[in-house]
Amino acid sequence: MSYVIRSAQIPILPVGHRPIRVLHFSDLHITPKRRREIIDIKSFANLHPDLVISTGDFLGHLHAVPVVLYALEDLLDLPGLFVFGSNDYFAPVPKNPFSYLTQDHGERLHGEPLPFGELAQGLTKRGWLDLNRRKTILKIKDTIFEARGTDDAHLERDDYSLVEGAPVANAEVSIGVTHAPYKRLLTAMGEDGVDLIFAGHTHGGQVRLPWPGGSRALTTNCDLPTWRARGLTRFGREPWLHVSAGMGTSPFARIRIASPPEVSLVTLTAKESG
Repeated sequence: MSYVIRSAQIPILPVGHRPIRVLHFSDLHITPKRRREIIDIKSFANLHPDLVISTGDFLGHLHAVPVVLYALEDLLDLPGLFVFGSNDYFAPVPKNPFSYLTQDHGERLHGEPLPFGELAQGLTKRGWLDLNRRKTILKIKDTIFEARGTDDAHLERDDYSLVEGAPVANAEVSIGVTHAPYKRLLTAMGEDGVDLIFAGHTHGGQVRLPWPGGSRALTTNCDLPTWRARGLTRFGREPWLHVSAGMGTSPFARIRIASPPEVSLVTLTAKESG
């Protein structure tokens, strides 16, 4: 196994409800030749989750859709939610890796368009729910969830107004799903009363420096502070935020330093009575 499993536990379920295991993965950046990564992704099913959440950037190649669906085949039998990232819309292109350390002026360099519609159709045909600019209600074990998602904020496709508002009355837990965790989304979802947000995009910084207690990301490739580049964090009264450092990289920058490929198993548990 060439990835790590990040574990987290969050007490947000109603008192007395059974724990729910959420498999959260992101940023696969799959190409047909990444055989080792495909084997790793197929092994995710061995974690036996109750719910699967993908926060986008499945694709890394024009012909990757059948490969992604093959890699996820066993997970597609389980309840699943997904959104897309920028690399599901456009193929990667070579660029200066140091540009990630400079100020983001909103300029994007796009490769050829990718068949994201074919990917969405393949995932939804198997039962996964497309949360790009959508809300839905689903029940996992004892718990009724409201889930809301946005399209990719890095490409400014998020338009949170399409899913804003307080959770529906019968929802016991509200979760948000987005690719890039920009502050505007965290703030908006927090103001609406969302309990927990899942995101990806950051690659955990991709290159991290040794730091007391572990390592520190140099960048998040968005306006999220670097201390929140991966894992479970919470700031003030905002919702819990879980950021996956992801599995892959651009084919033009296949380097990860102190930020190994990862998948997360987030266990939602019941609140304490009283």
